[in-house]
Amino acid sequence: MELIALPAFEDNYFWLLHDGQEALVVDPGDAAPVTEALRRHGLRLTSILVTHHHGDHTGGVTELRGATGAQVFGPARERIPPPFTPLHGGDTVRALGITFRVIDVPGHTAGHIAYFADAVDGAPLLFCGDTLFSGGCGRIFEGTPAQMLASLDTLAALPADTRVGCAHEYTLSNLRFARAVEPGNTALAQYQQHCQALREAGTPTLPTTIGTERAINPFLRSRERAVTQAVRTHAALATDDDVAVFAALRQWKNEFR
Repeated sequence: MELIALPAFEDNYFWLLHDGQEALVVDPGDAAPVTEALRRHGLRLTSILVTHHHGDHTGGVTELRGATGAQVFGPARERIPPPFTPLHGGDTVRALGITFRVIDVPGHTAGHIAYFADAVDGAPLLFCGDTLFSGGCGRIFEGTPAQMLASLDTLAALPADTRVGCAHEYTLSNLRFARAVEPGNTALAQYQQHCQALREAGTPTLPTTIGTERAINPFLRSRERAVTQAVRTHAALATDDDVAVFAALRQWKNEFR
């Protein structure tokens, strides 16, 4: 299997997974990059996995389905271009001979889902849309901080070697914020240098891993003492309540420049 990050728009990635003959694509907001990749590699698209309804994740679905006959899967509670197979948490999807488990991860949108496979070429694989980014998490547009925290807790509990196919190249800006929150985190400082070198070379910083994110991502570390104290100081917060701290951390990121 080969996993390819297809750059699109300003900072999106559409994830293309293929076995040399057939392919699946995740969150194709535009058909053109996918069509070109299929042509270049001589592939037939058989499955389209959608995590949520935003246009930069669904804009190419109708064209790709019409051109290839690929089966479309998406969250049952969101507006995905029909026809598609509606999915709920706990459902499974079979694509390219791989079984993906569907995980409910509301927060960014109300019905957001993620796709997790136990082993793809020897390691777990997660497609998480806009829920988890390297060094960050999605904005909370339709859900609540409590939902987003619970969703991130679910993803953080996956195996440490899980490769994470985030949908945006936000890593460097996220890490600048993470350093402001937790300046004493040496793993974070080293990871920032690594990611800067990747971007300077024109290489994606993704996929990341769950283990890496546990060590460097403030949104997975909001209960860590250093992060909690930083948030309380910044927001003049008088409580250690997990959700309140997380909500203040997300608001800090929203306003960070």
